[in-house]
Amino acid sequence: MINVYHGSLEVVTQPEIREPNRRLDYGTGFYTTTAYWQAERWVQRRMRESKIAKGYVNVYDFNDTALIQLKSLIFEKPTEEWVDFVMQNRTLPDFSHNYDIVYGPVANDHVYAAFALFEGNVISKKTLIEELRTYQLVDQYLFHTERSLDYLKFKEIKEVTL
Repeated sequence: MINVYHGSLEVVTQPEIREPNRRLDYGTGFYTTTAYWQAERWVQRRMRESKIAKGYVNVYDFNDTALIQLKSLIFEKPTEEWVDFVMQNRTLPDFSHNYDIVYGPVANDHVYAAFALFEGNVISKKTLIEELRTYQLVDQYLFHTERSLDYLKFKEIKEVTL
């Protein structure tokens, strides 16, 4: 079991698969991270955008045997395959995959500046990956199917304020 965190403006005792209003790194699903500070920072950004005074970091126990028992895609670090997968999810409207769980680095705003250079053919994929390896990247888990959510157990919430 490991702790994973989901930042939200709501308490989320029962995680669910939701269709996002924008394209995300690994597609549709329920996103978590093992970095508490990353979930907290995400909530604070959403609170500022929404002008809401309170948010939550939802804490879950994750039975990581799911990574063996379910169909999982794991990226330990930025690779060509990771870049391709993220770009497909972010740029191809009809792209979908059939993994239960996807794990790997977060392509955050800072990382996307480098991705923009790659998309604009300013740098090669190899240069992009070399650049990304110099960043301290945070991880994320995407729970893509209802079946994968069975491996998460709500533990507690941590209230977040600005």
